[in-house]
Amino acid sequence: MHSRRFIDGKEGGNALEVDATKKKIREILSIRLNLSTAVEKIGDDAPLYGPGSIGLDSIDALELVLGIQKEFGVAIEDRALAVKVLVSIDTIAEYLKSRSAGNPEAAGGLNA
Repeated sequence: MHSRRFIDGKEGGNALEVDATKKKIREILSIRLNLSTAVEKIGDDAPLYGPGSIGLDSIDALELVLGIQKEFGVAIEDRALAVKVLVSIDTIAEYLKSRSAGNPEAAGGLNA
């Protein structure tokens, strides 16, 4: 029996796959953005940008998008999508999961 994770009330991928994706996102944050904050201390739902966030800016967003594209082969091609996806580690992982499931429009329902 496999452990399953639920995201927004829908059955998600294998918990190990979700955790591996989040770990890889943290690696991208650490390596590409050279964060002073220990990435393992950043909560999955902690805001990456704006008030109360870890303090990323637009240059960091570009680096993050490039890192996601290089690591996962998934492009975030427009600003409106980036605003919805780059909210937190959770929202990035959810978007990547939706893309790997062959549903590129699934992330359109993400709440920013």
